[in-house]
Amino acid sequence: MATGDRVQVTLECTEEPGTSRYHTTKNRRNDSDRIEMMKYNPVLQKHTLHRETK
Repeated sequence: MATGDRVQVTLECTEEPGTSRYHTTKNRRNDSDRIEMMKYNPVLQKHTLHRETK
C-alpha cells in the first residue's frame, strides 16, 4: 500500500460548530466520502456527531 493514500482530515462538531474539532487521518481509497464519528465535546460535556470539514 502506498503512503499517499492517507490524508489528514479535520472533524468538527455539528451541534455547536466551532466549539470542538479533532484531527485524524483517513484512507482516501477506502473512505472516499466524508466521514462522521461520535466524539466528545468538552464544551457541551457530551458525545456529539462530528463531520469531516473541507
